[in-house]
Amino acid sequence: MTIPALNHTGVLYRRILSQFPQDISLAFAYGSGVFKQQGTDQGQMGKNMLDFVFAVDDPVTWHTMNLLQNRKHYSILKMLGPTTISAVQNEHGASVYYNTLVPVDGRIIKYGVIGTQSLIDDLMHWKTMYVAGRLHKPVKMLLQNENGKLQSFTEEDLFLQIAGLSYAGDFRMVIGEDKSKVANIVKDNIQHFRILYSNILRDCPQVVYKSQQGKLEVDKSPEGQFIQLMALPRTLQQRITKLVDPPGKNRDVEEILLQVAQDPDCGAVVQQGISSIVKSSSITQSIKGIATAGLWKTVSYSSKKLMKMWKGWRRKPSVSQMS
Repeated sequence: MTIPALNHTGVLYRRILSQFPQDISLAFAYGSGVFKQQGTDQGQMGKNMLDFVFAVDDPVTWHTMNLLQNRKHYSILKMLGPTTISAVQNEHGASVYYNTLVPVDGRIIKYGVIGTQSLIDDLMHWKTMYVAGRLHKPVKMLLQNENGKLQSFTEEDLFLQIAGLSYAGDFRMVIGEDKSKVANIVKDNIQHFRILYSNILRDCPQVVYKSQQGKLEVDKSPEGQFIQLMALPRTLQQRITKLVDPPGKNRDVEEILLQVAQDPDCGAVVQQGISSIVKSSSITQSIKGIATAGLWKTVSYSSKKLMKMWKGWRRKPSVSQMS
């Protein structure tokens, strides 16, 4: 969870970060030197050690540069060089290398270095829950570069997709419904969607939810997509299996979803599966509606829907007006 630290302008953090090699994909501060805890006054906070974690794409290169800039930060292991330091980092414990009791800019700090991929693995799989566990508690996010495995989009984009799920493949959206229906549902109800989904988004290990900015990042690596596919409702998994698995092959659902997770068109396959569910139920339910409502009510109801759709078309600005 990311929340503002108390009584810090951020200047101190920027000065401290400037002392290190800048090839950092993510940096955050945490602990009692950053957030006030019960029984600790503001004066004591200023004396507490500041704790940091830096995620780096290439630990060997980063430690090489840091040894040139900050050799005194390291223990006797500095004599073994950056390759050995990176091996100690990656192959032992929780894949984090800590330098501690380091004086920087008038404060004592401790900083841990973790590979970006190791951080993603811990966030996704709770491999050690060491750094992931830190991120379950308040942290002060200092730097976050875009990662190619994370797809970024807005809350509104997400809510439009969610609201549109039950209309995907619905034949009534072709004829009978206002084409802007989904947008109309979402735009005036963003706050209600937030109340409904914010806790789920914060708890999902594959999602970085920046609620203050109204943005999200989702892990789109094959591993991340496989976890997301395995969490889908069973009927949707079965529809995806039917779409992807050739007749007569009869592979396991897990094997098929693993294949889909590595497909660049993974999202489109899931969308087709959703559409196939909605299409069949919308047709059968509409046919049943003729019998349960009667022909006259059906015609009356349908005509009102068509009128609503026509008004929606007329409200929509033409391309010439938009350009």
